[in-house]
Amino acid sequence: MDKKDIVSYSYEELTEEIKQIGEKAFRARQIYSWLHEKLADSFDEMTNLSKNLRERLASEYEICKVSLAARQISNVDPTEKFLFELSDGNMIESVLMKYNYGNSVCISSQAGCRMGCRFCASTIDGLERNLSPSEMLRQIYKIQKITGERVSNVVVMGTGEPLDNYDNFVKFIHMLSDEYGLHISQRNITASTCGIVPNIKRLAKEGLQITLALSLHGSNQEKRRKLMPVANKYELSEVLNACDYYFEKTGRRVTFEYSLVKDVNDSAEDIRELTGIMKKRNCHLNVIPVNPIKERDFQKPDNKNALDFKNKLEKNGINVTIRRERGSDIDGACGQLRRRYASAKKEN
Repeated sequence: MDKKDIVSYSYEELTEEIKQIGEKAFRARQIYSWLHEKLADSFDEMTNLSKNLRERLASEYEICKVSLAARQISNVDPTEKFLFELSDGNMIESVLMKYNYGNSVCISSQAGCRMGCRFCASTIDGLERNLSPSEMLRQIYKIQKITGERVSNVVVMGTGEPLDNYDNFVKFIHMLSDEYGLHISQRNITASTCGIVPNIKRLAKEGLQITLALSLHGSNQEKRRKLMPVANKYELSEVLNACDYYFEKTGRRVTFEYSLVKDVNDSAEDIRELTGIMKKRNCHLNVIPVNPIKERDFQKPDNKNALDFKNKLEKNGINVTIRRERGSDIDGACGQLRRRYASAKKEN
């Protein structure tokens, strides 16, 4: 018999489940606290439960495995990268970035990715599977336990496309911000999408207060199509309309992510077209000088050109920042550590 994934139960679901097995409702509160506040890795840790109940839980339920396979600590900035192994052997990455305002964790929403963005290492081997709510949550829990650091901000920008794992992703957001768990404010949660139009619109109606970050990367449909296969399905105009709808329904300003690639999307024409997109919207542009990966020949613009690109946009009245590079000495780009680990495993 397959064991049930107890960490993916919401508080209400767990309360019902515990009553179903003949236990009092207050036991659900105790168990939920162990799982989502004290971050227990086993039922044996739940010392205020009877031995019989702990044994029953262990026989019928599981705390899904998210175990540390590798950890890299940057020497250039306060950033750490984690490679986690799941119960089926799949590998996922997470990153801890420490800032003055608090600690931010970037997590994965899928093992692999099927979106095929040309500059991204995460997508090279395709999609293995979606992550469950528990596997998303437990990346954060494990990082808190390993480092002893409290996480205040979460970005779902690691491996995978969260809106391609829609139901699990939305449940994860509710549980992460739940008063019975880590209780991280939804306003401190950001999710990045490459632009799955129907699910952006669905998300707009969920009543959430998270920040939506759209991976734009091209200043027009043609350039976007060359960099992002998803653009073959959704026109840029459709994607921008969906972002406008998200802002209209939630009041949350959309962030546009723009990976800056030398001689690909960094021209004067790109500045002009980006200005046309941004000028009429309450939004923010995040310029990210691309992290080169060996499987592709994309090059990073030098600091001067990136700054010049930003300054020209600012002169056009655009709210823009250059994302400060973090973890450049520790497989900084999404999917790099995971791929390097997989390659080393094959060679052995």
